Amino acid sequence: MAGSLNKVQLIGNVGADPEIKSLNSGDRVANLRIATSESWKDKSTGEKREKTEWHSVVVFGDGLVKVIESYVTKGSKIYISGALQTRKWQDQSGADRYSTEIVLKPFNGELILLSGRGDGGSGAGGGGQDQGGGQAAQTQQRAPAGEIDDSIPF
Repeated sequence: MAGSLNKVQLIGNVGADPEIKSLNSGDRVANLRIATSESWKDKSTGEKREKTEWHSVVVFGDGLVKVIESYVTKGSKIYISGALQTRKWQDQSGADRYSTEIVLKPFNGELILLSGRGDGGSGAGGGGQDQGGGQAAQTQQRAPAGEIDDSIPF
């Protein structure tokens, strides 16, 4: 269909260490869950409220999988850009089930690390802002799918 767009952009925290698997073809895939949260002040009670959404992310392409394997851990703050995709599968009882995931593929997916290496997603470095510790170059690295430059210092 002409004139349509399937693009998802998220900034969030990784909920658990990424799971890296090898497919029958020999290609590797990374699976991770990202939490995004919004907060507000309840007008009637005055108390702070928060809502968290969990997103399943599947990453194809050896370059991005290597970056995720090497630098992304539970608690890491990351930016991703990919497409929504729903897949059909069968559970153990044979019933059809559906999962909607954000898929990053070579040349149309993007990943930016917002927390520095060894940061554990604690927010040190201010999500890419230099806080006087010289972390800005390390806390935000752009890694477009299929275009990994191994010379970039992480």
